[in-house]
This record gives sequence, structure tokens and C-alpha cells, in this order.
Amino acid sequence: MGGASVTETEIAGVLAVDLAVHRDDRGWFKENYHQDLLTAHGVGGFAVVQSNVSFNATAGVLRGIHAEPWEKYVSVASGRVFAAVVDLRAGDAFGRVETFELSPDKALFIPRGCGNAFQTLEPQVVYTYLVNARWSASTRYTGVDPFDPDLAIRWPIAASDAVLSDKDAALPPLREVAAAGTG
Repeated sequence: MGGASVTETEIAGVLAVDLAVHRDDRGWFKENYHQDLLTAHGVGGFAVVQSNVSFNATAGVLRGIHAEPWEKYVSVASGRVFAAVVDLRAGDAFGRVETFELSPDKALFIPRGCGNAFQTLEPQVVYTYLVNARWSASTRYTGVDPFDPDLAIRWPIAASDAVLSDKDAALPPLREVAAAGTG
């Protein structure tokens, strides 16, 4: 993948991918995803079965924290987001948080069992993600309140100004997720 590099993060299995963005008078071009790059960093079997796109009209839109039963490769096609990843897997790292700023030149690989969320930093953000299992209405996943003080995520846009779905606003705190044994 021309000019891309991968960095391991503090959360096991989460990879930060720096992408080469080639700009000229017309705009820009990038190779957004390349399986060989992930394979070289220990990610095997990530067979993409669905590509999703989220358009976010305003700054402050917050989606997540969701840990679905699949792996994800997330990136931004337009705009900037503040991203948070929370380890919800059983073990010593349960509840560990790491944050990133994503724009077209940065992507993340998020393993199964880690929850992720993003908050738009500007209007007209296009967020994309590749997954290795299909969504269905019966999909069960773990969710956590993105404003849970135990997570101490420093969202750039305050809860009072954030735009959340009713479902995301009703997610439980981390201690309830841990007590339910779903981590």
C-alpha cells in the first residue's frame, strides 16, 4: 500500500493506519484499505462482507460506543472525527480507552470485543467502515454510555451540545456492562 504505515496502539489488536493521501488541483486520492498491510501486522481472516457509510450533517454528532460481534476497519472519506475505542473484552484491559483524530489520512482496525465511537468535529462528515460479518435486526452487541465518567473520554464537544440517537443516549455505564459479564 503506497506510503501507508501501521502503528500498534495501547489496546491489543487495535491498529492505527496512516494513509498516503495524494493531492492535486482536482482534490485527492488514497488507497483506503489493503488486506496485505493488515496481514503483515498480524490481522488474519478479515474478509470484508459489508461496506457501510455514515453521513453526518452537523458537528457534534456522536455515534457509539458499540462493540458488535465483528471486526471493523474504519476511516473518514470527508471531514474529521474524534474517535474513541474501549476494550470491552474480559481481562485486565477491560475498560481501557484510547482516542484518535481521524481524517482522510488515518484509519483504524478495531478487533471484535472492542467498542468504538466517533464524534464529528465539523459538518458534512462521511465516515466509512468495512466489517467481516453482516448486520441484521437481530444482531446483539454491547454498548456503553459514551459520557460515562468512569471512561473519562474527553469528547471535544460537550454532552449538552452533542447529537445522539435515543438508543445511544440510553446505553448503560461501564460498571453495568462489567457486572453483566458481557465484557
